[in-house]
Amino acid sequence: MDDGVTGLKNRPSAAPGALGPAFARGWSRSPHHRRRRRLALGGLGLATGLLAILVAGGGVARHALARPPRAGFFERVAALAGDGPRSFAAREIAAENAAIDRTLAYTSFVRVAGSQHRELALTFDDGPGPYTPAILAILEARHVPATFFEVGVMEQYFHASTARIAADGDAIGDHTLAHAPMARLSRRDQRAQLLVGASDLTRYGARFPRLFRPPYGLWNAVTLSLLHRYRMLMVLWTVDTNDYRRPGVRAIVASALKGARPGAIILLHDAGGDRTETVAALPKLIAGLRARGYRFVTVPELLLDNPAPAKQPVPQIAGLGG
Repeated sequence: MDDGVTGLKNRPSAAPGALGPAFARGWSRSPHHRRRRRLALGGLGLATGLLAILVAGGGVARHALARPPRAGFFERVAALAGDGPRSFAAREIAAENAAIDRTLAYTSFVRVAGSQHRELALTFDDGPGPYTPAILAILEARHVPATFFEVGVMEQYFHASTARIAADGDAIGDHTLAHAPMARLSRRDQRAQLLVGASDLTRYGARFPRLFRPPYGLWNAVTLSLLHRYRMLMVLWTVDTNDYRRPGVRAIVASALKGARPGAIILLHDAGGDRTETVAALPKLIAGLRARGYRFVTVPELLLDNPAPAKQPVPQIAGLGG
């Protein structure tokens, strides 16, 4: 993919203040997102049901039946189920952002999370693209959350998938504006790739990304300095399925199963080339990992549930994957 650096030199960089986080995404009602949300809303439903049983069974004084239930109770239920500042969705976002902040306090990047729970994260690079809808259909049908690292220039053609990812409640990270090799760029061009790419994501329902993945695994001290400035965590990977090389469906599945471990971050691609093998491998990969007792979460959820080790292995992956 063309790195687009020349075109960026004449394009004004987005002002950091204009790219601040905004809770533009509505609360997802897809069935697979967040056990905490399900449990919390289940608790509300139970409370409401108990109230109804008490009223019907005489557990509430008869004179209370003459008055309608207090509006405040139902207003609170509606608020918790919405997307306002006191909603479960907002609290979930705040908790995940706090987990990212805690991680940034001791490391600039992660390749693997902790092993407290048998959880791992599927991540997809280079989208959105023509194969992204097929990937999303598989994930949605199997109730699997994922994390997508997206390329800004792809939004003009495939932004409907970005809106769908955001509506599903999946995590969206920055993969630069034009899939640029960051370590080979000046500070100015790296900043443009980072911020203009992030700005493009926010136009279609995504929040300003807290996660970044460097294309080709190429990054340097300048990259880390910029990420620190904008409070973004660099997310590498534990397992590279090499699906971008089109090694065959069985090889992609075998790579994922062989490298899986609690806290693992698995690298796949939903764009950047022919991804028919990835699409075909994904259902088998999901089934195989579930058979081994793994639960799928997004990267922010992974860090929240399984804080990453302070000592992350120094990556030896420059020029591979991403």
